[in-house]
Amino acid sequence: MTTTSLAEVLDGQHASDLRKAARALLKQPLLLAHGPSADEFRLVRRHASDLREWFDRNTGWPLQVDAESARLGKIPARLADATHPAREATRSAAPFTRRRYVLLCLALAALERGEAQIALGRLAEQVVLDASDPQLTATGIRFTLDRRDERLDLAAVVRLLLGLGVLRRVAGDEDAYVSGAGDVLYDVERRVLAGLLATRRGPSTVRAASPLERLAELTAETALDSDELRFRAMRRSLTRRLLDDPVLYYDELTDAELGYLTRQRGFLTARITELTGLVAEIRAEGIAMVDPEDDLTDVRMPESGTHGHVTLLLAEHLTAAQGPVRTADLMRKVAELAAEHGGFWSKSAREAGAEGELVEQAVTRLAALGLVSRTGDAVVPRPALARYAVGETVVLAPRTAGTTEVPAQRKAYPL
Repeated sequence: MTTTSLAEVLDGQHASDLRKAARALLKQPLLLAHGPSADEFRLVRRHASDLREWFDRNTGWPLQVDAESARLGKIPARLADATHPAREATRSAAPFTRRRYVLLCLALAALERGEAQIALGRLAEQVVLDASDPQLTATGIRFTLDRRDERLDLAAVVRLLLGLGVLRRVAGDEDAYVSGAGDVLYDVERRVLAGLLATRRGPSTVRAASPLERLAELTAETALDSDELRFRAMRRSLTRRLLDDPVLYYDELTDAELGYLTRQRGFLTARITELTGLVAEIRAEGIAMVDPEDDLTDVRMPESGTHGHVTLLLAEHLTAAQGPVRTADLMRKVAELAAEHGGFWSKSAREAGAEGELVEQAVTRLAALGLVSRTGDAVVPRPALARYAVGETVVLAPRTAGTTEVPAQRKAYPL
């Protein structure tokens, strides 16, 4: 092998490993040196310098890597996007409620003040004590551990922290604690705990009243008092959306953002493709960075099972809509679909009154994928949903021996 070809092979291997490391961080922004993500962590640590430079320049996300963990401080471009909530680490994967988010913050505060080990019962006592703060109770949050559903909420928070690597279970089981049959002991990974917060300033310095204003202050960049800083902020914001959002729609951008994207579209998408392998699909209404490997998404479409089938059928139904569709109309449609397809659905999905939950789960998934949006009590189809339309049946030839009728096919319509 010549020196030139060897250099090409090494460059190719470096680019491949760098891409794997970047994809690992995008998929899981907190990687640990032990456990299932250990291989990805070692890859990120090896390429930390290149990754840190790329993410800082193009997204403004800081990357912190030490001997125990790698943390990409991802800040969403759209702070009001509620389509990707934290979810319970169980088979149901139920989204976190308002109370669970509050319990998560209280648990993190208690762990920060605590020791290297803590029992779940002790953590619960600290959370109950903090939850009695008058300012918190004035917002309607109550937590006393008197009810089973409250203990279930705390167990869901702990399982999320276990998944993140903040806690490591030493002995016991959360289910036993919920039922009152035992306690659980954890090691607290303080380095991981310290790296969880992804903000540009300390929460105690924020004075805004509303949640969105507080989030804006927590993530605000330096004063944009020059064209160069404003252009940098737009580049970072647009790159974040191209990386994080299923579809970047032009009508969601300001005039300044749209003008910048129009001029720099080729540069932005090429940089992302080079690092991550995502491929730009550019249409009249927006841009989607498509993943040929199909592993950089937390929500998939379509998906197997009853809910996946209902979601796909409602997507096909909504492609024909000329405007917003009321939720009540979607529920009636699901009832009709149950009569036709119910034999393939779970028993609970065929029960009377199940339409509401089926529609809610389907619309939630479609909204998370950027295929629909919600306006009050209505669902509005977005252009990308058209790819789930079903075309007409095409007969290639008269039905004779050796010929077939082609069934309706899904078409990849333009955005």
